[in-house]
Amino acid sequence: MIQYKNEQVTVFQSELYQTTATVIQTEEMVLIVDPNWLAGEVEAIKEYVNEIKGDRALYLLFTHGDFDHIIGYQAFPNATTIGSTGLQNHPQKEEKLEMIREFDRKNYIVRNYPIAFPNLDIIIKEDGQQLHVGDTTMTFYFAPGHTEDGLITIVEPLGIMIAGDYLSDFELPFIYQSAKAYNHTLEKAGRIFATHSVHLLIPGHGKATADSSEMKRRLARASDYLNRLCEAVMANNETALAALYREHAFLSTFTEYCHKENVSIIQREYQ
Repeated sequence: MIQYKNEQVTVFQSELYQTTATVIQTEEMVLIVDPNWLAGEVEAIKEYVNEIKGDRALYLLFTHGDFDHIIGYQAFPNATTIGSTGLQNHPQKEEKLEMIREFDRKNYIVRNYPIAFPNLDIIIKEDGQQLHVGDTTMTFYFAPGHTEDGLITIVEPLGIMIAGDYLSDFELPFIYQSAKAYNHTLEKAGRIFATHSVHLLIPGHGKATADSSEMKRRLARASDYLNRLCEAVMANNETALAALYREHAFLSTFTEYCHKENVSIIQREYQ
């Protein structure tokens, strides 16, 4: 399903977890971000890219190494791949691949491309590293917290912020790596808003937005939630923790697991 579209940006949204995949086209290149989930959804993205690509260079960016974000990697074997040094040196590559295989086996899914962990052509090794393709500049910022290998990418002069699994319109922070690092990434997002003209924010899950006040609302909401969660954990306030859990959208065994993981990580880091 196409969630958002203008002349240069198309945001696809999966039926699963409202996960986004983005295609950006400029005069010199086509950039694909996190193609996912279902085989038919990845094929639709591939067909769209084949329609518009022409003789332009093709790039494939991964915001991080969670299995839902790398699942479409080999559908684009001729693309120049981009990701963080944390993704290149991911310590659980085989575990992520097995999650994809198990998902496909469980749901009887057959793909027309092999499953593999991304091998990167362009490795982002420094915070603020840039890639210039013609008149397009991509600036990459390390974004740990959700995962250690996360990236936030700014595409200029289009003013696009590709946020990975941050700044969703509905999804509260899921901390898989570090609460402290997550908070630092939110602070960095605030600095990015201050130093770049962001005209379109694309989260890894949920709706893209061109509304600057909505972007600030999402940042404030995530920061406030994380601060209140840390306070409740440090105070061992079970009532507050239960109330914070209920703020999550789509309450399920999955959100329950993520909430417990949040609490466990905060306990480890702050207590």
